[in-house]
Amino acid sequence: MRKILIVGAGQSGLQLALGLQTQGYEVTLMSNRTADEIRAGRVMSTQCMFDTALQHERDLGLNFWESQAPRTEGLGVSVAAPDAGRAIDWVGKLDGYAQSVDQRVKMAGWMETFAQRGGQLVIHGAAVGDLDYFSRNYDLVLVAAGKGELVSMFGRDASRSPYAEPQRALAVAYVHGLGPRPEHPDFDAVRCNLVPGVGELFVMPTLTTGGRADILFWEGVPGGPVDVFQGIKDPSEHLALTLELMEKYTPWEYARATKVELTDAGGTLAGRYAPTVRNPIGRLPGGGLVLGVADVVVANDPITGQGSNSASKCAAAYLDAIVEHGDKPFDEAWMQATFDRYWDTAQHVTKWTNAMLGVPPEHVLQLIGAAGELQPVADRFANGFNDPSDFENFFFDPEKTAAYLAEVAGG
Repeated sequence: MRKILIVGAGQSGLQLALGLQTQGYEVTLMSNRTADEIRAGRVMSTQCMFDTALQHERDLGLNFWESQAPRTEGLGVSVAAPDAGRAIDWVGKLDGYAQSVDQRVKMAGWMETFAQRGGQLVIHGAAVGDLDYFSRNYDLVLVAAGKGELVSMFGRDASRSPYAEPQRALAVAYVHGLGPRPEHPDFDAVRCNLVPGVGELFVMPTLTTGGRADILFWEGVPGGPVDVFQGIKDPSEHLALTLELMEKYTPWEYARATKVELTDAGGTLAGRYAPTVRNPIGRLPGGGLVLGVADVVVANDPITGQGSNSASKCAAAYLDAIVEHGDKPFDEAWMQATFDRYWDTAQHVTKWTNAMLGVPPEHVLQLIGAAGELQPVADRFANGFNDPSDFENFFFDPEKTAAYLAEVAGG
């Protein structure tokens, strides 16, 4: 039985550990926190998972909360006008619903399941020296902890990382009491509110530790009027500032948020990081090799909501590659080929996300505007969040955009 060590108990690390477990591998999982500590801690993300990523969970029988979590059936875009109204406002329907489960709920539950199924769970914050020692006892070591010292083993790939600095300041609040959007009161949708020159406000339904909730998520241009959350420790002050900015820049969203309150004391999060692609293979001091997973090696800004989706897709690709490899050694060539397999998917996410961080070119503005008049355009844009590779066909190139819009308008 092959022995595999996974460091990091997030979406990718746990999904991969549980998947390998079902295939008969002897898996050790290292986490710096217990399940109870995760469940009682601070929110970690703004996960909204689309159909393909959710299917990877279903395939492994890990969709424990599917019947409880809100079904997100649409994705809407609003663009703020100078008068604080909306220059653009539409919603596209998703072919398959999306769902968000607070990672405190999911990771704690998955971790307990891994242990109950006989997995070796080690609660320890691993350093490079620890991995150097442990690696001699395992056939493969995977690093799925996207923060801290371990990431330094994976060098930045400058050719795939156009930004050296964070492109957005991030601020998250989980709330109860948000009213429905009057445009679609009968179904849930993620709402993307674009405020030119200021940033973006995302609003999405979720399932948290206290049941159904909604996430208010500001992405502020660094140094701009929304970049004001650094240093704020008081959750109630964080929420008040979130609402104040909503009232000023997205009053149509603020109108349904006047009675909200935080889900819990850990329901806020703020931070920033530079979107970065890294070399996938890390070298230990003793000569051993480790393979990076998900956002350890491809960390995109959350502006396109792809983090947990990419983590799920990476875990699925790595699981297939490990199982297919049989008893052969997990050498450097295999590690590079395994990452390249994931990059076939991830490259589309990175290209699209980096494009959305910049000032949109004229043809993209025309595309987003046309979606308000042509429902098929809105629907296709919305479903691109599930399959970002489709944006190659109608988003990046002005000629392809023009041809697509002409085809839809004429049809």
